[in-house]
Amino acid sequence: MDTTYGINFPFSDSTDGTYLKLTKTVENEVRTNLIHYLLTKKGSRYFLPDFGTRLHEYIFDQNDVVTFSLIEEDIRDGVKKYIPNVDITSLVIVPGNEDVDEPTSPSEDQDNRLYRVSDSSTKPYTAKVKLSFTVNNGGFTTSDFVIINI
Repeated sequence: MDTTYGINFPFSDSTDGTYLKLTKTVENEVRTNLIHYLLTKKGSRYFLPDFGTRLHEYIFDQNDVVTFSLIEEDIRDGVKKYIPNVDITSLVIVPGNEDVDEPTSPSEDQDNRLYRVSDSSTKPYTAKVKLSFTVNNGGFTTSDFVIINI
């Protein structure tokens, strides 16, 4: 029997009916929890109204240092509160027309570390957020990153 930790997020289409795939590693579970937190609209959960971010509200805001610092503060405060075993090592926010240090091999549709807050009709993006993090689980530490296109 395989060990599973939780439900993989985001959900994906399936031809065999396995829409709720389960995470099989601790690292994947933490990345899933982080993406779930980042893509949840703040105020949308009944019993946790403070859970989530306001990334959706920044889609049409100005691409300036004030907006980017608000995004950074929102992400850092929430991750510290709701995912305490994640240490943010780097949080880079750039305008949508600039490149963030993205992986070059997989495309946006193939890499499971690239996410979109908005739908495909809003390309180019308002901003790109690259969040590099380490998972501290007592005995071991792993590093990964997530890129959110706003």
